[in-house]
Amino acid sequence: MHEARRTRAASDVATIRDRSVQFTVWMSAFLIAGAFAWLTGDLVWRGASGLDWSFLTTSPSRAGRSGGVAPILVSTLLIIAVAIAVAAPLSLGTAVLLSEFSRAGGRFARWTSLSLDVLAGVPSIVFGLFGNALFSIWLGLGFSILAGGLTLACMALPLMVRTAEQGLRMVPDDWRLGAAALGMSRATILWHVLIPSAAPALAAGLVLGIGRAMAETAALVFTSGYVDRMPSSFWDSGRALSVHIYDLTMNVAGGDRNAYASALVLIALLIVANSAAFWLADRMFHRRISTA
Repeated sequence: MHEARRTRAASDVATIRDRSVQFTVWMSAFLIAGAFAWLTGDLVWRGASGLDWSFLTTSPSRAGRSGGVAPILVSTLLIIAVAIAVAAPLSLGTAVLLSEFSRAGGRFARWTSLSLDVLAGVPSIVFGLFGNALFSIWLGLGFSILAGGLTLACMALPLMVRTAEQGLRMVPDDWRLGAAALGMSRATILWHVLIPSAAPALAAGLVLGIGRAMAETAALVFTSGYVDRMPSSFWDSGRALSVHIYDLTMNVAGGDRNAYASALVLIALLIVANSAAFWLADRMFHRRISTA
């Protein structure tokens, strides 16, 4: 009798604990979703009236109080393209080196991991000064889209490397051994087994990198510059959307309306980029594992 009561009491405690954890998880999800909905709703309410096709296809005028964001949008896309084109292969290569070709716990792996952790915590203004000194002055790129993109690549690398490394490490070792038993080379295993299996983690790292690059302001002020004209090459100066929003809200009286409309465009770009990254990861994840 007493044993049955103790068992029932333990079961009741476990049920209460499970429900408490479930309630906490659901509340956290609702709070995050609510914060995003509140932020998006505020942007839509304040900026939707200024957002139309002409806003996306015309140049700013009167210091940004009127006109659109066409050259700024083009500059933003070019800066992000440079950053991702540089950071994506470097981060994947570094992650492969750390997870597949370096001894776990070895000196090289420890020092590289420590360097990545330190870089991930460096303030953006420091990256801006570094990018200005290295890319703008020492390499002679000046205030240019290329200098801004390279600086953002340096900022995104730690997050992308860490995420890709963890994704590769989570692939079961049995998959590696099975592929090796079938006679696959190490490069074939990497390309046809490990990378498709780690595709969700690679997409998450890409999304984090794109998000940090698109939202950055301080680093771009020192590298890509403030110029709001249409760029003709990667060596031209270009103003990113985040810099444009900062300038309208802090330095331009009467620029709030266009600042909110520009923020809506930035949010839309983030959603499109995230969707594209996860779509690509889904295709990679469902790609049939085959030998070269």
